[in-house]
Amino acid sequence: MVEKPTEIEQNTLIRKEKDTFKTGENFSAQRFLGLHKETEDRYTFRLWAPNAEKVWVVGDFNQWEQTDLMTFDSECGIWEITLETPQKDQLYKFRIQQQGGTIIDKIDPFSFKFEKRPNNAAVIYDFPEKKWRDGLWFARKKRSNYFRRPMNIYEVHSSSWRQRPDGTPYSFKELKDEMIPYVKKMGYTHIEFMPLMEHPLGRSWGYQLTGYFALSSYFGTPEEFQDFVEACHLSNIGVLIDWVPGHFSVNNDALAYYDGTPQFEYFDPDRAKNIRWGSLNFDLGKPEVQSFLISCVLFWIEEYHVDGIRVDAVSSMIYRDYDDGPWTPNHEGGNRNLEGYYFLQKLNAVIKGRHPEVLMIAEESSSETKVTGLIETGSLGFDFKWNMGWMNDVLRFYELDPIYRKDNFNLITFSFMYMHNENYILPLSHDEVVHGKKSLMHKMWGDRYKQFAQLRNLFTYMITHPGKKLLFMGSEWGQFLEWKFDEELEWVDLNDPLNQSMQFFTEQLNQFYKDERALWELDNTHETLEVIDADNSDETVLSFIRQGKRKKDFLIVILNMTPVERRNFTVGVPYPGTYTEVFNTEMKEFGGTWTAHNPECQTVPQEFKHYTDVIKTTVPALGAIILRPDSINTRRGR
Repeated sequence: MVEKPTEIEQNTLIRKEKDTFKTGENFSAQRFLGLHKETEDRYTFRLWAPNAEKVWVVGDFNQWEQTDLMTFDSECGIWEITLETPQKDQLYKFRIQQQGGTIIDKIDPFSFKFEKRPNNAAVIYDFPEKKWRDGLWFARKKRSNYFRRPMNIYEVHSSSWRQRPDGTPYSFKELKDEMIPYVKKMGYTHIEFMPLMEHPLGRSWGYQLTGYFALSSYFGTPEEFQDFVEACHLSNIGVLIDWVPGHFSVNNDALAYYDGTPQFEYFDPDRAKNIRWGSLNFDLGKPEVQSFLISCVLFWIEEYHVDGIRVDAVSSMIYRDYDDGPWTPNHEGGNRNLEGYYFLQKLNAVIKGRHPEVLMIAEESSSETKVTGLIETGSLGFDFKWNMGWMNDVLRFYELDPIYRKDNFNLITFSFMYMHNENYILPLSHDEVVHGKKSLMHKMWGDRYKQFAQLRNLFTYMITHPGKKLLFMGSEWGQFLEWKFDEELEWVDLNDPLNQSMQFFTEQLNQFYKDERALWELDNTHETLEVIDADNSDETVLSFIRQGKRKKDFLIVILNMTPVERRNFTVGVPYPGTYTEVFNTEMKEFGGTWTAHNPECQTVPQEFKHYTDVIKTTVPALGAIILRPDSINTRRGR
C-alpha cells in the first residue's frame, strides 16, 4: 500500500510544481493546475492569473455567486481554493477581477471537459484511468523505423465524416464502429484528425482553440475517444491529431487577456494580434506558456495514446513578418521569431526525450528554415514536414488543359530537385478542397470520364513519389462537391458506378503501396528514386524508378499526362531481361476501358539516356502504369 505523503512532503511537491511551471519546465501542469479531486468530497481549484486582482470560483455548487474567494501566491501568480460543496458533473468557471477592476467569467484553461458549445463552462469531471489493451501496438512501434515503413494517412474532420439524420455528428463511439473498418478496408496506415480540442465555432474547423486539454464535447466523451484510439491500434491503424500552439481564439471568456493583461499572448499588440486568422498569438517565449503548451502535447500522447502530433501553421510561429500586419525585426535585425524557433526546438526535444516513437509533424510553408532532422544541426527537430510546394505545383499542373502541360512540365518534376531537403509528407489536404478551390475531382480537366482518369493518375503519382502520403476524406472516391464542414460527406456518390470504381482503385492502390517495399523502404535516402526521363515534355510523359533495399527490388513508373495513348512507347531500363506490368490505372475495374494488362516486355539493346537497354509498351491516355522486373540480369545494363 502506498503511503500518503506527509503535509511537509505535500507542501514540497506543491512548491516544486509551482516553481517548475514558472520556469517553463513543468510538463505535466494539468496534474496541478485546474480542478483536482482530493478526497471523495473535496476538490481543489488552481489557476494561473498573475495580474488578477481577485479570483472566485463560481458554479452550480454555489449558485454562481461570489462566495468562494481564492487565495493568491504572489511568487508564482497562482490562485487556489479547496471546497467540499462541488459535485461530479456540475459546471464551473473562474470569475476574474482583472487588473483595472473589470469582472468577467473565464473558462478553466486546464479543464478536461466542457459543456457542449455554444456554452463553455467547465465540467467537474474525473479523467478516466483506462486499462489499455494496445501494448502489442506500442511494442511493434518501438521496434520499427517509421522512416522506412509505409505511411498513408487518411485526413478526417470528425464531425463531417458521418452525421445522424438530424445533422448532429457521430460520436467517437459510433465512429469506432464505422470509420475504423472503413479505413482498414481502404488500406490506410493512419488517421489524422483535424483539431479535436474544445473550440467555440465549428466554422474554424477547430483551428481556433479555447480548451487545449479537453476533447470537444461536440465529438463525444474522453472515454469514447480513448476507446477509439485503442480500437485503431488493435486494427494496426495509427492516430494523429492536429494541434494549434501558434494562436488561439479571441473569445473574451476564454484565454484572451485572461487576467486583464497580456497573459498568454505577446505584450506587443502587433505581435499579439493575428490579423490573418482573427486570433491571438501565444507568447512562446514566456516560460509559463511553454509549460502550458508542452504539458498539453504530452497529455494527449500519454492519456489518449495518440501516435503523432501535426503542428499547425509553423511558419506563423517562426517568422515575425508572416502575418499581414505591421512587424518589427528581432534584436538581430532579422524576421525570425526567435521565441517561436526555440520553443519548437524545446517542444520536440522534450517529446522525443520521453516518447521517441511519437511522430512530430510540421505544417510549414517556407523553405528558409530547416524543419526536420536533428536539433543539434539547427533544425526545429520535427520528424516530417508537409511538402506544400509539391502540393501546390502538382495541383496547378493537373488543373491545366493538357495542351499547356508540356510547357509547364517542370511543375511535376521540380520536386525531384529538393525531395531530400526535408523528410516530407505529400499532402492532398482539406485546405485544397474548400473556399472555392473545388474538390480534387472538380479540379481535373475535361469531361467526367477524363476527370476520373486524371484523378487516378494523380493518386498514382503521389503514391509512387518519395515521401509519406496524406489524402483528405471523400477524395478517395472522387467526391465532386467541395467539402462542407457542417454537412457529412457525399456518401450518396457511391451509388454511382464510376465513384464505386474510383473508391476501389484507391483501395487497391493503397494496398499496392503497402505491399511494395520499393515504395517506402529507402524513402528518405537518395537511392530511393532514379529518374529515367523527366525531359519528355513534348509527349508529357514522366518515367522513374523506385528502388528497394535489394538490387532486384525496384519498380518502373510511367505517367502519361495527356489524353493521347502512347503506343510502342520506349523507356530505358537498368537491366536486360523481362518486365511485367503490375499496375495500370485504366483497367476496367478501376473505371477505365482496358480489359487486360500490357503483355510482358522483353528488353532490346538500345541507348536511352544513360541506359543500354529499353522496353517498349503502351501507356494509356491520361493513365499510369507500373512495371516490375521479372527475370533480369543485374550483372549487365545501365
